[in-house]
Amino acid sequence: QVQLVESGGGSVQPGGSLRLSCAASGFPFSNYSMSWYRQAPGKEREVVAQISTTGIITNYADSVQDRFTISRDNAKNTVYLQLNSPKPDEPAVYYCTASWRHREYWGQGTLVTVSS
Repeated sequence: QVQLVESGGGSVQPGGSLRLSCAASGFPFSNYSMSWYRQAPGKEREVVAQISTTGIITNYADSVQDRFTISRDNAKNTVYLQLNSPKPDEPAVYYCTASWRHREYWGQGTLVTVSS
């Protein structure tokens, strides 16, 4: 059974930091590129960051470049998203996804709120 389970969400202050984790199971994790998406209330879902199977290649949305960091540990079947200096307009549900060829899996999401 394929599972992607996000964790680490919660409340963070502007300028603070938070690390999200996504534990994968039920598929060959190291074969899949991984991504983090987010969806804010009333807005469309958007891609935040992507990482290649080996972790060598990463891509970020312009809005989070130099503030967020995506990483993965293939030995632990886990992908991470480090959120540094989140902005007040960035509360959202964050989702991790796994992609390989025509297959794509999504987690259930974890909520991040930004408030002082």
